[in-house]
Amino acid sequence: MKVTYELYPLWLRIWHWSNVVGFLVLIVTGVSLHFATPDAMLIPFNSARVLHNIFGIALSIGWLIFLLGNFKQGNIIHYKLRLKGLLQRLIKQAMFYGVGIFKGDHHPFPSTAHCKFNPLQQVTYLFVMFVAMPGLIISGLLFFFPQVAPEQFLDMDGLWIVGVLHYVIGVFLVAFMIGHIYLATAGEKVTSEFKKMLFGSKLTEER
Repeated sequence: MKVTYELYPLWLRIWHWSNVVGFLVLIVTGVSLHFATPDAMLIPFNSARVLHNIFGIALSIGWLIFLLGNFKQGNIIHYKLRLKGLLQRLIKQAMFYGVGIFKGDHHPFPSTAHCKFNPLQQVTYLFVMFVAMPGLIISGLLFFFPQVAPEQFLDMDGLWIVGVLHYVIGVFLVAFMIGHIYLATAGEKVTSEFKKMLFGSKLTEER
């Protein structure tokens, strides 16, 4: 019997593109807050602060929706990591990205109904969504409510530590986003993966 699966359901696509918009606003406002000067101002400081707070809260709510949706809709199955042979699969996928993709080789781990991610995607997305994002949100909330931040940590100002953590995670996520966009061009066509996330992608398998 043939069964058709939707790899990118509508709720996930809406969350994804909303997250993109929010993250871009947070990047621009974050850069303004950190580096803008009166002579070279991207966005006025007060406006950047308000927008950063608003979109930071929106991103946090979006992450909670993502988390609940994954468990409720069963999408969490794609994040289930098989540890046996993981290193070999990671090397194989890395070789494809580094060499095979330029030779026209086929993807070593095509999407299936039970795992739409290749091993490198699984490991990266697990870290990004379940480690980096909570870290970014928690550190951002501590900035929003500084009265609950630790006064000191390792003999240093607690809020300064929170700020460094928030900044480092933010830089990491910007680097991830750039890599994510680049690797999204590695489908059958340059636009294939973008179309999947815009319009959905159905997969039919024998059951």
